[in-house]
Amino acid sequence: MGKAKVAVLKTEPARVLEDYGRLAELAGLAQVLDSSSQTIIKDNLSWHFPFPGANTTPWQLEGTIKALKERGFDDLVAVQNDTVVTNAFKGERLNKYVSIFSRYEIPVLYNFRKEDINWIDYRPKGRMLVLDKIYPEGIRIPEEFQGKNVVHLPTCKTHIYTITTGAMKNAFGGLLNRKRHYTHSVIHETLVDLLRIQKEIHSGIFAFTDGTTCGSGPGPRTMTPVKADLILASADCTAIDAVASRLMGFDPLAIDYIRIAHEQGLGVGDPREIELVGEDVSNLDLNFTVGHNMASLVGDLFWFSPLKIFQWLFFHTPLVYLFIFGSAFYHDYLWYPTKGKRLVNKWRETEWGRLFDSNYT
Repeated sequence: MGKAKVAVLKTEPARVLEDYGRLAELAGLAQVLDSSSQTIIKDNLSWHFPFPGANTTPWQLEGTIKALKERGFDDLVAVQNDTVVTNAFKGERLNKYVSIFSRYEIPVLYNFRKEDINWIDYRPKGRMLVLDKIYPEGIRIPEEFQGKNVVHLPTCKTHIYTITTGAMKNAFGGLLNRKRHYTHSVIHETLVDLLRIQKEIHSGIFAFTDGTTCGSGPGPRTMTPVKADLILASADCTAIDAVASRLMGFDPLAIDYIRIAHEQGLGVGDPREIELVGEDVSNLDLNFTVGHNMASLVGDLFWFSPLKIFQWLFFHTPLVYLFIFGSAFYHDYLWYPTKGKRLVNKWRETEWGRLFDSNYT
């Protein structure tokens, strides 16, 4: 595989929408997506609360839509998914996506509603690392994804199970159903399998990563916001995740999902084989850490310790609802009121927080 291209720009609120257009041009969006196909916009709602660094920003969403429309991609649709701690309807409202979808007349499909998305059995052409074992009854994907472009909108942040998370992880909620927790003990291999499936089913793949405010700590929710003023784009999900990981201070090839995707030829994870265009960030190191929170300590116990032999009991039976309740209660009713809300209020005093409050309703 030859060199991958990742575009990076330093931006500010006054010009961020225009910079997303510049970014699309630098990264060659029009050359890698099929203009005759419908384009799925897959935003990233890690949490329904508007926590900085955790979710697709409204300017990321609007800048992407404008960039696509300016290049002749008029057939656009957004796809949402839920998680055990995220309500998609609440999330798109609190994070101010609804007014953007309305303004640009973007229909929204919810992959957990049968009337929106039809899930079908899918037989991958390439060799699966783990998904065929996790789902021996068959891998199921949304029928509506086949033959469509997809544009991922992750943010630059850490993750308690994958160290960093970005474009590759953004396919997790869209392509897998609500039994996604079955995959957590082999999450890195799962992301590689999903990237292979994406390359088989989509007519084009592209990603915009927002790093205007990044997230450091036990992500993707309970983080410390860090202002970085950066936005990234690429047609290579592995490469953009590698660059974002490097910016956060991690060695991309020491992160399994990036390394395995690189070794499998599904993308470029070695920074030496990535061409950076736009801003020179090759020496930037934000020195992020991951660490643990209460949810990750419990998760590590059952996903990665010797107690993982009991996964079938706790995660493949109705007992799983105890863990779902525990995670939701911890994030929404313990951490957010006691620490998260204070961080959000502090962020709202920054230029990006003021943009969020003043320009989006």
